[in-house]
Amino acid sequence: MVDDITIAKETLELEANALLQAKERLDNSFKEAVDTILSIEGKLIVTGIGKSGLVGAKIAATLASTGTSSFFLHPSEALHGDLGMIDKRDGVLAISYSGESQELSNILPHIKRFDIPLLAMTAQKSSTLARYADTVLDISINKEACPLGVAPTASTTLTMAMGDALAVTLMKRKDFKREDFASFHPGGSLGRKLFIKISDLMRKENLPIVKVDTPLREAIITMNEGKLGNLMIVDDSNKLVAVMSDGDLRRALMQKDFDMQRSVIDFATKNPLAIDNTRLLASEALALIESKQIQMIPIIDKNRYITGVVHIHDLVKAGIKSEQ
Repeated sequence: MVDDITIAKETLELEANALLQAKERLDNSFKEAVDTILSIEGKLIVTGIGKSGLVGAKIAATLASTGTSSFFLHPSEALHGDLGMIDKRDGVLAISYSGESQELSNILPHIKRFDIPLLAMTAQKSSTLARYADTVLDISINKEACPLGVAPTASTTLTMAMGDALAVTLMKRKDFKREDFASFHPGGSLGRKLFIKISDLMRKENLPIVKVDTPLREAIITMNEGKLGNLMIVDDSNKLVAVMSDGDLRRALMQKDFDMQRSVIDFATKNPLAIDNTRLLASEALALIESKQIQMIPIIDKNRYITGVVHIHDLVKAGIKSEQ
């Protein structure tokens, strides 16, 4: 009796081989498809039925999130009014392994009436879908992973991978950058990492700031009231010159000549790390905090006047993850 691990390995190997074989078959049709999508002024509408439809919905979502305006249209819904979603500036990507899905075949003549580009993903180049299409992407496989050979497995894996190949190629052709990706993902961990800047999270009010000649006793009171575990120290011109952390304070307590009446500057970290770019990504600020093993970074202007602080607790609370 074949064990579960062996079956799983055979499944993964079969599907991996289907991808590699498709890689070797890629020809100019793929470039034509990319060029066509880039030329579309409107949206790329993806359609398909059954498992192909489910994969198509994922492809449409991937395209939409990576800079290619796209949405999924169910063939049955299209026949009952949703064809009105298609505009003459749009294009259609139709998916059917056999190329003969009845629901999809029924809408093909209506799509062609719009005189718009029709791309196809199918395994049958002589199918109804292929005949209607302007460009055909081959998604044929030698064998499904399903032992009965009936459940779409390797074929849907290849179809999804072909959609990813289109999306990635389009991203590179459009020079789609991280900042562009962030604008489509303002929520979730990706959006927080790529979109939120320190200006969105920095504290500006009730900051713990003292002058260089402030006695340590008074400085500790200000530090406690600030609730940041840190204290910023400015000179007579109110420019940042030092920071005292709770770690600095503990180390001061260990000194033989420790005196609460001494000036706070004697125990502080001089020339501390500070940021004068409020457009810096919060994730990059967190990476700095973690690499320097500190809790807080002062935000300053070009003249070193303090405008705010960014604290590790605020970053973590906002769900920010570092670039490291």
